[in-house]
Amino acid sequence: MTLGLTIAAHFSVPFGYVPGQTLGSVSGARRQSETEGAASLPAAPAPMLLATTIRPYEWGSVTALPDLFGVAPTGLPQAELWVGAHPAAPSSAGGTPLPDLIAADPHGMLGTESAARFGSSLPYLLKVLAVERPLSLQVHPSAAGARAGFAAEQARGIPLGDRARTYKDPHHKPEMVCAVTRFHGLCGFREPAAAADHLESLAVPGLEPWIGELRAGPSGRALRSVFTQMLDERAAPVRAEVERSLASRHPESVHAGIARDHPGDPGVLASLLLDHFVLEPGEALFLDAGVPHSYLGGLAVEIMANSDNVLRCGLTPKHVDVAELVRVVDFVPAALHRVEPKPGPDGEVLYRPPAAEFALVRHDLSGAPHVLPRGWPQAVLCLDGEVALAGGPVLRPGDAAFVPADAPACEITGKGTLYRALPGIGA
Repeated sequence: MTLGLTIAAHFSVPFGYVPGQTLGSVSGARRQSETEGAASLPAAPAPMLLATTIRPYEWGSVTALPDLFGVAPTGLPQAELWVGAHPAAPSSAGGTPLPDLIAADPHGMLGTESAARFGSSLPYLLKVLAVERPLSLQVHPSAAGARAGFAAEQARGIPLGDRARTYKDPHHKPEMVCAVTRFHGLCGFREPAAAADHLESLAVPGLEPWIGELRAGPSGRALRSVFTQMLDERAAPVRAEVERSLASRHPESVHAGIARDHPGDPGVLASLLLDHFVLEPGEALFLDAGVPHSYLGGLAVEIMANSDNVLRCGLTPKHVDVAELVRVVDFVPAALHRVEPKPGPDGEVLYRPPAAEFALVRHDLSGAPHVLPRGWPQAVLCLDGEVALAGGPVLRPGDAAFVPADAPACEITGKGTLYRALPGIGA
């Protein structure tokens, strides 16, 4: 079964839900009634049906997640489905938030090794992204940078909800995105000479000083200087010329699309320095600290460390701290860090990036049973077909479950596509 090629073939049952509110964990019209009936949790550790949340960010698709999950569109953007214990939108089981269940029994829920390494919190957050318009151009801090930045803002007394707040927690946020449909975006810096050639193709006189600087090098210093100048409001006249040039000379390019979606935004210029990538279904990309990126379109599963630290460079009305951003960004051009899928038994495919907090497994199930490992906290998400978890729920598209570390060995059966998250140290 090839998810992404067959995914829209069988979704027709209407059911409305409100983006940003809890999404019950059973697909179609059965979703609400079965979730309401699952008000109690099993006495012994067992797979738990999760109620999840969809985030209504403006860049999200109106139709992609409803089509995927077999529900009716609301007419509003539905950008991200969250599965995990992040405090901004925690999943729940039996009406109890997952963080509370973990706090009540951290070793039973997380396992000895995960609890020893990451404390009494789930180390990862699993998402489904439905990207219709460009996300903000952004970067994430290193572990040391996140600790220092969070401590500094705490010491300055900046409230966590303040618009000027940059660091929401003291953790880093590496992430990996795995394409469900064709998925594309911007990631990392072009080589300075290639960036200069790209700017030169726009035939905008105001770009000539930056073109010269990029050609003169050294590369890291040149990229830092040009990137910083591009984010300065004094570059607004050049930005306007660039937007006109993109519209007339390269109207079908990704950068012209960015300019149409975010006219007048400093990120329009900065995005010209970045590489464009395309992932086909099943391909994955890892993004480490300091790598600027923006997702532009498509449907994907994303997994990351359980943090909300985002430093924005542009393509957003949100706060942009240029000085802190330039301190965090890695200005060294580098090849994309693709994660090679490793096939395993019974239709299992492992994506193991260099992150201790998370790994991702895709199960392409054809009816034969498959036994999940024990001892680790695992979140499972169904995107296609119907999959049964022994001792737990039956999952359909959009349904998620949590398998506690202390649960007995869990057998999964059915025909469909299931994504399973676990700590990277357990993969």
